[in-house]
Amino acid sequence: MPLEILTIPCLTDNYAYIAHDADTGETLVIDVPEAGPVMAALTQRGWTLSHVLLTHHHADHVDGLDPLLKVHPAKVIGAAADAYRLPALDLAVSEGDTIAIGGYRGEIMDVSGHTLGHIALHFPQAQAAFTADSLMALGCGRLFEGSPQVMFQSLAKLAALPPQTWVYSGHEYTANNLKFAFSIEPDNARLISRGEKITAAGKIGLPTVPELLSEELATNPFLRSHTAEVRKAVGMEHAEDWQVFAKIRTLKDGF
Repeated sequence: MPLEILTIPCLTDNYAYIAHDADTGETLVIDVPEAGPVMAALTQRGWTLSHVLLTHHHADHVDGLDPLLKVHPAKVIGAAADAYRLPALDLAVSEGDTIAIGGYRGEIMDVSGHTLGHIALHFPQAQAAFTADSLMALGCGRLFEGSPQVMFQSLAKLAALPPQTWVYSGHEYTANNLKFAFSIEPDNARLISRGEKITAAGKIGLPTVPELLSEELATNPFLRSHTAEVRKAVGMEHAEDWQVFAKIRTLKDGF
């Protein structure tokens, strides 16, 4: 049976995700912005929560944990580097560690930048990567703690995953990110096509995530600092890739 993954809207623009292995019944929640929507989804499907993974310490990713655990006790997993400011962890992990959800092995990736100690979870068998506020749909997280070089390296790790990987990011920021992407590459045909789909989804209130990594590689300006088109757009044809990325991030911060 394939790993079943649910996208759970929370708060005003957050997402939690539930990954369920039908063969064993093991069920993982990635981030808990609020407990209610997650509990409702578990109850509706009759699933028993076994694991929670916290990608980073920000309140809009962890504040629902305590009320969730009171109803659905589970093993809490988070980054060892972030443990001092995360809720109490049952398992502290670092890059290269793996966690098992039934027959699926998830690989921990250090994707620091938005915060130091931010982690992502990649399930190669399920072609799924949970990236929270590192790689986002048509964007990336603001650099609250990490340097541009650190975030650039983190995004490079994610960009190197198989192109058919589905990217599950932490927020519904895509419409705004689309406007910015058009300001960089207005003539990108793949971006124009993707924009039509995003606009259509927004009109009927559908999530714009997950999205294939192949689409991000073709349209997300934060993954395209090596391209001639993006370099020309920001006037940095001869700079290092990370410097072009830093310029794009600065432009987005003021957009």
